[in-house]
Amino acid sequence: MRPRIAEDPWHSLRKLTSARIAQGHSGGSLPTQPMLEFELARARARDAVHLSFDTLALAKGAPNGLEVIEVHSAAPTRDIYLRRPDLGRRLDLPSRTRLEAQSGAVSQPAIGFVIADGLSALAVHRHALAVFNLAYSALRATDWQIAPIVIAEQARVALGDEIGELLAAKQVAVLIGERPGLSTADSLGIYLTYAPRPGRSDAERNCISNVHPNGGLGYAQAAHKLVWLLHEARRRQLTGVLLKDDSESCPTLIGS
Repeated sequence: MRPRIAEDPWHSLRKLTSARIAQGHSGGSLPTQPMLEFELARARARDAVHLSFDTLALAKGAPNGLEVIEVHSAAPTRDIYLRRPDLGRRLDLPSRTRLEAQSGAVSQPAIGFVIADGLSALAVHRHALAVFNLAYSALRATDWQIAPIVIAEQARVALGDEIGELLAAKQVAVLIGERPGLSTADSLGIYLTYAPRPGRSDAERNCISNVHPNGGLGYAQAAHKLVWLLHEARRRQLTGVLLKDDSESCPTLIGS
């Protein structure tokens, strides 16, 4: 006899969240369909972590006239990157030399942007340029000095601190793939740090997380938050726990 699937009394709450609640049960186990969906989500998350970073496509998608510099962290391979987070927080020697030679190309840039693979290159491939291009257009319209865009491979968030310091940027914004979950494997995060330098703590950054169009933060909304935070950080000369996101009270800064 086919086992009866017992419905969960919380079933009506599923329409309010993407979390795996009210899956039901068949005997002491999950029903087949929710179990297969779980395994598929897990496989997608693993694939996102190990996906190769397409730096060439990102460089081609940058705005015309904006120089692109490709760098690599001190983690030589993906396996080492995953086992040694510390190596993902600093540049390898050739990359550091490349950025040192670049320093001064833009006189005291107000902002440096880093596009980094992080733990989901998939998120960066899908979403980073869309958000960056919106923010870039808004900043150029208000005469911000912008450093060459840096594309960083095998990177952690804190790698932006060293990059920003080498570029002599007053602020650095790191657009990076967030750790994939079982609800989404392509969530983008944006981390903003004023006066970047190695040793900055996470408490000294602002984070815009869960950027993706399907149930997350949309591109225009994310770009608006980023541009608002950049303006406020420049005005107050700080980022982090002392800079609260009040961007929703401000008219949109992103053109249509």
